[in-house]
Amino acid sequence: MKLYIEPAKEQWNTILKRPTNDSLNFTDTVRNVLQAVREKGDQAVAEYTLQFDKVALTKFEVTADEFIEAEQLLNDQLKTAILTAYENIRTFHETQTTAITVVETMHGVSCWRKQVGIEKVGLYIPGGTAPLFSTILMLGIPAAIAGCKKVILCTPPAKTGKVHPAILFAAKLVGITNVFKIGGVQAIGAMAYGTATVPKVYKIFGPGNQYVTCAKQLVQLDGVAIDMPAGPSEVAIYADDTAVPAFVAADLLSQAEHGSDSQVLLVATSKNIIEAVEKELDKQLEQLPRKEIAAIAMNNSTAVVIADHPVAMDLLNEYAPEHLILATDCAEQLAEQVINAGSVFMGHYSPESVGDYASGTNHTLPTNGFAKMYSGVSVDSFVKKITYQRLSTEGLINIGNTVALMAAAEGLDAHARAVTIRLDELKS
Repeated sequence: MKLYIEPAKEQWNTILKRPTNDSLNFTDTVRNVLQAVREKGDQAVAEYTLQFDKVALTKFEVTADEFIEAEQLLNDQLKTAILTAYENIRTFHETQTTAITVVETMHGVSCWRKQVGIEKVGLYIPGGTAPLFSTILMLGIPAAIAGCKKVILCTPPAKTGKVHPAILFAAKLVGITNVFKIGGVQAIGAMAYGTATVPKVYKIFGPGNQYVTCAKQLVQLDGVAIDMPAGPSEVAIYADDTAVPAFVAADLLSQAEHGSDSQVLLVATSKNIIEAVEKELDKQLEQLPRKEIAAIAMNNSTAVVIADHPVAMDLLNEYAPEHLILATDCAEQLAEQVINAGSVFMGHYSPESVGDYASGTNHTLPTNGFAKMYSGVSVDSFVKKITYQRLSTEGLINIGNTVALMAAAEGLDAHARAVTIRLDELKS
């Protein structure tokens, strides 16, 4: 870990700078794949699936028999774990719906807002070395609560041409039956533009590698919404003398094993804490199956010593981490100072892993500093909010002169006349 002792604020931007990927190296490739999918549809999807995933498929949609087979292959313990996570996530997200409240802004003028689910949404779920079936719960549950009419899912096939059974079990659990064995850029293109097999959607959700992220950004230019800008997963930990070094090391490694580009930041109140954590890192790293990936991420990580609590929190807010762990006895007080973070984990017994899987909060969160202006995925991400107004004749009389004067002042006489013609009719 790179170590900084009480750095001046002028250094913070340099210390906290995330590594950047040179997207220019692959943007043209991604654009070409998207264009081919747009023009050739399923044919292009099949060609790229063979080229990138080394799987020859003639049909992409998962069959009913494959759903049944997946449920049989999954052990009961994992099924129970997924069901427990499902209940917790659903319980938390159900609180995010809002009742319609009619407000009378002035006598006879009523306004309200109605929440309506986005009709067609697409979910992208990575496969590969870590099939993220938990993300299906995080996206599928709020989509169902929001009332989205059509939810489809794309995920890359294994070399066998099958989909990981946990992905199919989780998909069925949240009510998604349209699952397609398509991964990478071609999946984003298929959902964005539609093919003979894959329906076109209005908004695309889900994580992915730099190619998938680039594809999402490009289809956004064609009018398809996406959940949020995305970068490598990240965690920041604040640790003081009450922190348990073994716990802190475990939390750092749980993030580092996501990928070699994962971002890890440790802010501690003394150098002794960092040294104790590093000893634990060395021990725990050797026990990880994904230790080579985690080791690369840890080598690129940063540790900062800041003794003053408010200054440390200022630095963390400037970093705006995806996940923020407050490993301290005074987590409650420090949490009040957090203004930029995707999700906060308070105290010694709240590991980031619980939010990733089963506490109830959503793990699809803003990265790369976007927590300064973006929230994580919620039911709100899957809805539009439509405003309504209704005026009685008395209401129009009360507000009419205000509108007519403002419209005339802006030189929009037709706007004014839309009001005055009604007022004249009421006077006659």
